[in-house]
Amino acid sequence: MVAEDRINMDIYKVVTRAIAASDNLEDMATQLTQLLVGAFGIKGSTIFVLNPDTEELEARASFGLSINYMNKGLILVKKSLDHQLRGEPIVIRDVTKSDRLQYPEDAQKEGISAIVSLPISLHGKLIGVLRLYHYERWDVSERDLDSLMIFTENIGLALMYTRLLQALKFVKETVDEVHPIWLD
Repeated sequence: MVAEDRINMDIYKVVTRAIAASDNLEDMATQLTQLLVGAFGIKGSTIFVLNPDTEELEARASFGLSINYMNKGLILVKKSLDHQLRGEPIVIRDVTKSDRLQYPEDAQKEGISAIVSLPISLHGKLIGVLRLYHYERWDVSERDLDSLMIFTENIGLALMYTRLLQALKFVKETVDEVHPIWLD
């Protein structure tokens, strides 16, 4: 069966603008998960960031998934679709036929039939994961996978940008607080 392309130029523009337009990481991530669910007509989407100390994926934003599913347990990178460590997208077309999931029973209870998991990298280093969850079997086209990988590269840049912006704001506030002392 040939996979149908779902990402057209209009979707690409809307998603890219949502990533580029925000200086607040939480707002951008929330808007992006909602846009992807609507654009693809899928069950849900989650953006995770990697905690390098614990090697856990921590949900930054999610849309379409239940609280029970989101609280199912720790998501360890090495136990949950570990090909992400090499920067490869992972497509699980049918969760009932995969042994790669950390919580397969929870996925089935949630009504998830397919998962697309894409690494968010910066300078070749994994910093997070974008996951798309579908309620039916899903054959993702190569073109859509390429577009999604470009989205995740942009998310990685947005993560860096918002962190730098927050650091600069902190430095400015600190200088503003200390500056009157220098004038004495």
